Amino acid sequence: MRWLHTAVIVILAAAILIFVAQNFQSVTVGFLGLRFSLPLALLAVIIYALGMITGGSVWALVRWAWVGARGTTP
Repeated sequence: MRWLHTAVIVILAAAILIFVAQNFQSVTVGFLGLRFSLPLALLAVIIYALGMITGGSVWALVRWAWVGARGTTP
């Protein structure tokens, strides 16, 4: 099962890298009244990293709640 998870991660990372390599045009992004102009590839990498951080935090929170609800230590 670990190999399947590793394969999925490698395939998704490869797809992201291919997307980044093919999209270097500049885009304008607006957030809370601020405007940024940056390459689409850089935006994709930033959003991917934020998704990893957010997903990891949510997973840690769910695991902490699950262990706390069971009354056991990890």
